[in-house]
Amino acid sequence: MVLDDRSSSLVTLTTPRSPVSEAYRTLRTNLEFSSLDKPLKTLVVTSPGPEEGKSTTLANLAVTMAQAEKEVILVDCDLRRPSQHEIFGQSNDVGLTTMVVDEKAMSQPPLLEIGVPGLLLLPSGPLPPNPSELVGSRRMQEIIAALSERADVVLFDAPPIIAVTDAAVLASRVDGVLLVVKAGGTKREHAQKAKALLDKVNAHLVGAVLNNVKLDTSYYSYYGEKKGR
Repeated sequence: MVLDDRSSSLVTLTTPRSPVSEAYRTLRTNLEFSSLDKPLKTLVVTSPGPEEGKSTTLANLAVTMAQAEKEVILVDCDLRRPSQHEIFGQSNDVGLTTMVVDEKAMSQPPLLEIGVPGLLLLPSGPLPPNPSELVGSRRMQEIIAALSERADVVLFDAPPIIAVTDAAVLASRVDGVLLVVKAGGTKREHAQKAKALLDKVNAHLVGAVLNNVKLDTSYYSYYGEKKGR
């Protein structure tokens, strides 16, 4: 699921009828049903370690949510190795960090249209020297609140939770957290440690996504184009 060409990883746009795209729609549905009593207005997606597919998973989830006629804001809060602007082919000149230092950007966030109706992207912006302090600041709380007023759901791409504290801090300030683990890549003890770190900050772990699973090709015929249907 993690590809060298990041733009081609948007399978929900390039191959919307594929089993992988359907899996993302199932994920969207599961998240909706997991939050019937209290809708998930803000959601963080993280992983135990790097290169486990969290950013690709989040980008495709954001697309499917927008396709379900929701107003979605996707925020790249990985202020160390941002990638959402690369996935969507956008500039990273302004973004989240701009809102931290520019009062005008707070009232008029530098949200980018990326060609998917209902989906707006807030890139990371210029990388700061102190990501953990920025994510844990009162200003960040204000940014989360400001963005929440502009969309049905705000999705945050956070750094790997074991590597740095940013994700744990952010997780404590949102409605839910989705943990991405990679089949054949994530060690069991790392997944357990990631959950323990989330529990420590009383984060609401809504579930986990198992990434990089080998597909059963027998299902492809079901999702293929059929004449007369």
